Order: sequence, then structure tokens, then C-alpha cells
Amino acid sequence: MSTLNGQVIGQAHFATRALLERAVAPLGVDFGQVLTLNALAAGPVARTRLVQRITSTRKVDESAVHEMITGLVDADLARLDDTAEPQVRLTDAGHATQAHIADAVEGITARLYGDIPPAEADAAARVLSLITERANNELAGVA
Repeated sequence: MSTLNGQVIGQAHFATRALLERAVAPLGVDFGQVLTLNALAAGPVARTRLVQRITSTRKVDESAVHEMITGLVDADLARLDDTAEPQVRLTDAGHATQAHIADAVEGITARLYGDIPPAEADAAARVLSLITERANNELAGVA
């Protein structure tokens, strides 16, 4: 039996991430681009809001996210609308790529989580959400 700590959580994250990266490698996208494409799947997002969302999720600086958005635009997976507050949206190719990503995530999720009893999965989700909240509060300097 493992003790719940950052190492155990990190090992689960990195193992799962490696499966996802292997699944999406043929699509020519990396992990950060996967998160960004998924964030855009529901519709256009103001660039500033998208940058904030990805920086807060990945704990990277804004310049890295701006570069990632530029890479998606250059790959014709996303486009910027020239409006007062620039919006980022998926192109047709971006929608197709994101659909492949969603299928890959669904398969990985079914294989890794499918036989975990719902009560245990719910408990794990609550604990991990609490840990994330506490870490984010500490990063933000909140007591």
C-alpha cells in the first residue's frame, strides 16, 4: 500500500501523461497544446482568458503560452479573430485534431479508471482537488 504524497501523485500524473503524449504524438501536438485545444473545444475564448487558464493549470509563464498559441495558429489548428479583445478559436483542422485527442483521452480513462469503484474514485477526486486547492493557495500567498 502506498502512502499518499506528492511522489505518488506525480508518478500517476507522469504515467498517465506519457500515455496521452504517446497517443497524440502522431497528431503533431504536445501536452500543452492538448490542454489548449481542449480549452477551445467549447468555443472561442478571449486570448487573455486562455493565457490565464493555461498558465494557472500548467504553472508556466505567459510567454510560453503565447508561443504555444502562436504554434497552434501556425499549424492551422487555431486562429485569432481580430476583434477588440482578440479571441482564439479552433479551425476545422483544430476541431478534427481535438476530436482525436478526446477519443484518446476517453480510451485512456476507460482503461485506467474504468474498474475503480465509484466511491473510491469520488474520494480520490475530492482529496486531489483539496490538495490542488491548497497548493494553489500557497502559490498565491493565501494563508
